[in-house]
Formats: sequence, C-alpha cells, structure tokens
Amino acid sequence: MNIAVFGAAGAIGPVVVPELRSRGHRVRVVGRDAARLAAFGPEVEAVAADLIDPAGAAAAAAGMDAVLYAVGVPYHRFELHPPMMRATVAAAKAAGVRRLIHISNVYPYGRPQTETVAETHPLAPHTFKGRMRKEQEDIVLAAHDPQGLQTVVLRPPDFYGPTSANSMAGYALASMRAGKTVDLLGPINTPHEWIYVPDLAPVIADLFEVAEGYGTAYNVAGAGTLTVRQFAGKLFAAANRPVKFREAGPMLLRAFGLFNPMMRELVEMSYLYQTPVLLDDAKLSALLGGLRKTSYDDGIRATVAAALGDAVAA
Repeated sequence: MNIAVFGAAGAIGPVVVPELRSRGHRVRVVGRDAARLAAFGPEVEAVAADLIDPAGAAAAAAGMDAVLYAVGVPYHRFELHPPMMRATVAAAKAAGVRRLIHISNVYPYGRPQTETVAETHPLAPHTFKGRMRKEQEDIVLAAHDPQGLQTVVLRPPDFYGPTSANSMAGYALASMRAGKTVDLLGPINTPHEWIYVPDLAPVIADLFEVAEGYGTAYNVAGAGTLTVRQFAGKLFAAANRPVKFREAGPMLLRAFGLFNPMMRELVEMSYLYQTPVLLDDAKLSALLGGLRKTSYDDGIRATVAAALGDAVAA
C-alpha cells in the first residue's frame, strides 16, 4: 500500500516508518517541519503540510491508500484537534483513501469507573483536553464507511521510549543530563501504565493489513503497571544516577504554572495520577492474535541508552 504517516516527526513516526517499509509498503511522511521530515532519508517521500489547512491536508492525502494519523498539538492548543481531523477526513475521502488509523489516548474515558478499562467503558471526559480528544474520535468513527474510507481508533496509555522526548521519561532524562532534580507528576505511589513506543509499530502495521476490525476503537496497553516512583527508580538505576526527585502534585503544578505554561496545562490532567486509567486490550489481542509487550526493564534500558549513550557509565 501507499501509506501516509501524518505527524511523522513525533514519537511514533520514527518507529512505524521502518516497520511499514520492511513489509513492502511505500511510505509518505507528513508534517509541518520539512527539516525534520528530511531526517527520514531519501527512501520515503516527504510532504511538508499544515493539516489545519484543507489544502495542506489534501496534498498530504493525495494518491494514498491509507493514512496513519499520529498528529500532536501543543498542550495548550487542544482545540486544534477536531478541526484538523475534519480536514484530514475530508481530504482522505476526496483522495479515495481506504483506511485511516487514528492514534488517540485515554483522555476520552475520563475518570475510570472500573479497575481496568475496556472499550465498553463509558466515554465521559470531564476535562477540556478529554472533550477535544473525544470529539476527534467521534469524527473518525462517524466517517467509517465499509465501502469507502474505513476508520479505526487506537488508544494507548502514556508513551516512553527512545523517540519519546515529550514524555515523563524524556523529561526525567533531560533533567538528569542537566544535573537537575527530576520532577515527577504525582501522586507517585499509585499504579500507572506506559507503553514502549516501538511495540506500537507492529500493531499499527498489522491493523493496516487486516481486512476486518474497522469502524471501532481498540485499547493497546503497556506491559503491566508500575507506580511512578518505581518507574523513576528504574530510570535512575539504568542511567547510573543518584536518585534525586521531587513529587509534583496539583498544588506544586499550579505554583510552577505561574511561570511555566506547560505545567499550568498539566493541572487538569492530574486526575490520571490520582485515579489512573489502566487499559484492558483483550479486544485488540483477539483481533491480531496476540501483542508484543517489551518489559519495563528492557524498554527503560533502551530508552536510557538512546538518551544518555556513553554518559550512562559516567
């Protein structure tokens, strides 16, 4: 297939593009920054486009059989998610695209009402970011047409991995490199879940290749749960760094937010650390015949090695 990866310069693009190419698909990478797209090399086509612009979305989708939508927006601009998806869906339909996979997250579920959350759990977002994500999902699933554009939503938990600089692990490792105290979103002693981003690549490629399973949403979970404290402890150990952190709960986030807009935006999502959404992905596993789950120990070692390299042993 001809597959376009929208938002290719984010965390998912660098792992999914090689996976798709290894299976014989032709790949187009799409994003706003041409320089970052050029890093994929001459083997893939690069299209610089702003997907909020219908003309940009049309250029990105032209001639494609399938689209992976993995577009991120700044944390304070979540209102962009629905109009960008509307432009993408319209462009995909006009271009005759047959399959669209949208990478969402756990925000549309809102506060969990069960210990683990399956796809049957109500979508009841109580935050602005959750409402924007749900609206985005609604656009995708409403566009599903078995005779035309077939769509699917994939909901992973928090990311970590070598390509995930904008993640808890990424920020923690950046602080370690700078010799600073690591700020951990809290409470840090409740169970939490992360997915190692390279594990998403075969899932996405498999979904493009299955004939059934579209018109719905799937969870994809990590390799079990850890507390934030435990996850951070593994990061410090793998990096050979002394444990040096502070817990950033809602009150501290509000204080930080007076000077740091990103911290201010995190306050409304702090419920994810008080009442975490822990995913049940049995539905996806049944469709694909099992899922690969890299252990936290192995994934964290690879993440630290990519971020710190020779400095690990220093």
